Amino acid sequence: MLRGLGWRSPSSGWHDAEMTLPRPDPANDTGANALPARRQSRLAALVREHGQMTVTELVTRLGVSRDTIRRDLQLLEQRGLLVRTHGGAIPSDSLVMREVSLTQRMDANADAKICIGRAASALIRDGETLIINGGSTTYYFAAELQERRELMVVTNNLRIPPALPDHAMRAIYVLGGTYWSSPQVTIGAIGFPSTARISADTAVIGVTGMSTDGFSIARLEEAALSSSMVEVARRTIVLADSSKFQVAAFAHVTGFADVEYLVTDAAPPPEIAAALEQAGVQVIVAHSW
Repeated sequence: MLRGLGWRSPSSGWHDAEMTLPRPDPANDTGANALPARRQSRLAALVREHGQMTVTELVTRLGVSRDTIRRDLQLLEQRGLLVRTHGGAIPSDSLVMREVSLTQRMDANADAKICIGRAASALIRDGETLIINGGSTTYYFAAELQERRELMVVTNNLRIPPALPDHAMRAIYVLGGTYWSSPQVTIGAIGFPSTARISADTAVIGVTGMSTDGFSIARLEEAALSSSMVEVARRTIVLADSSKFQVAAFAHVTGFADVEYLVTDAAPPPEIAAALEQAGVQVIVAHSW
């Protein structure tokens, strides 16, 4: 059991460890009392759904001030989720989400990502071999492994080795390949010169977007590498904050059927929640009390 965490399983509904708190109706949780990430996710979804939205329309739909909408639009544009226009916004493109820089990703929803990382770390057992992809949320996850021991970590994320607690590590392997400076990852085949293939207990995967079709990443090469990580692991944990809901990035990583856990900071929208439940994915919602 985890103190300060709530989770939802397909079979038994919502649970809280050592406490039960009332939860807002997700349908009404997008206005002034909503978490900023949830409101911004809903705002981005409205713009995608309608093709364009004015500030006035967004104020009416979300029940917040014009200044709040303008700040949200500025943040979402910085993250590549939409393009501001005079008096409103349009989608960044018709189908896919553009890539944003690692610095922007590290700063965006940092508090939520820390909570997600902490919750996901509690799913890890001592002595496991983990394979971890690039991204900001997986970095926060790595830093939260303080309570674990004898872990072996395999990663292409060059920010992760310095973040890993020394006392928790048995070994750290960095996958070779071409170095990409913007996301600070290496891209190449998963394997070592002396072995044809590697295996892992758990793949911990960060993603750019999540829709009813599954999980996606902005770059094709990163998506292909992440898919391979899922294939070589016995179980998969996906880390995604609520701003990733209803976002279709360029390249598909995996469907819900190949994932055991989704760790996030808010309940997914109904259509995604239904698809996750049907696939048997356990959804863990990390709360910051």
